[in-house]
Amino acid sequence: MKKKIKWKKIMLILLTSLSVVIVAAGSYGWNLVTSTFTNIQEDIDRKKSDKRREAINFEEGDPFSLLLMGIDEPGSQGDVYRRTDTLILLTVNPKNNSTHMVSIPRDTYTKIAGENKKDKINHAYVFGGTEMTIRTVENFLDVPVDYFVRVDMEGLQDMINALDGVKVKNNLEFTYRRSHFKKETIELSGEEAANYVRMRHKDPRGDLGRQERQRKVIQGMLNKAKSLSSIKRIEEILSVVEDNIRTNFSLEEAWNVQSNYKDALNKVKQHEIPGEDGEIDEVYYYMPNEDKVEKLSSLLQEHLELQK
Repeated sequence: MKKKIKWKKIMLILLTSLSVVIVAAGSYGWNLVTSTFTNIQEDIDRKKSDKRREAINFEEGDPFSLLLMGIDEPGSQGDVYRRTDTLILLTVNPKNNSTHMVSIPRDTYTKIAGENKKDKINHAYVFGGTEMTIRTVENFLDVPVDYFVRVDMEGLQDMINALDGVKVKNNLEFTYRRSHFKKETIELSGEEAANYVRMRHKDPRGDLGRQERQRKVIQGMLNKAKSLSSIKRIEEILSVVEDNIRTNFSLEEAWNVQSNYKDALNKVKQHEIPGEDGEIDEVYYYMPNEDKVEKLSSLLQEHLELQK
């Protein structure tokens, strides 16, 4: 039996998965992917949010936001204490063909929606699952979360192997576990990619450096997905998607995004949450700089064309 690698930090991959699904639908017919989308859909009541008051029209090119969530593996307590190891917010605007990508550190100290207290942002999933995580991110960045994609980390190695590896431009030479990464453009297998995105302590930038490597991996996956042509390979990827991914996108909405937002998804501006390390009662937290987060929030609101 193949030993599973414990995934702790990897960039969420559903944009890649959506791209592959759309490729499959366009090239091989809707029957191949309809059942997959039916099985991965999970409804979230967006009417509960006070950040978005009008419906999004993809055919007219309305800007939208998407929260990518990576859920860690079950521990000894089972699913009850699973947390978000990766949180990335995307805002997409096809009118100026641009996407903003914001990586939110898992230990960010902020108010948890519905709990009336501050804690690490990744604990929102423990307290209230996907919906509480969405509301917490909305309050933290003061923008709506229109859609979400949630990935179970246990299956991501299989996804990268199904893509036959990913290529990234590596700027830091290091060794982690059994993998050595040279400072050059490298190709990663599933196990190598797991090690590549998990390392933190040997990186001079710590978790921020790790987040950058996560973003490189997902960009490499997106690039690889565009070149897929094998029906067998696509069926393998769809199987991994069905086992490990949930979203509130419908297949029709995903098709419209692929058709009308392609140029915007190809032009990504990456952002990090400004802040510093901190400690409360001997517990580590990442303390965001409130003034700089407010400026980032204004930038995202403008990108989403929100009237404040």
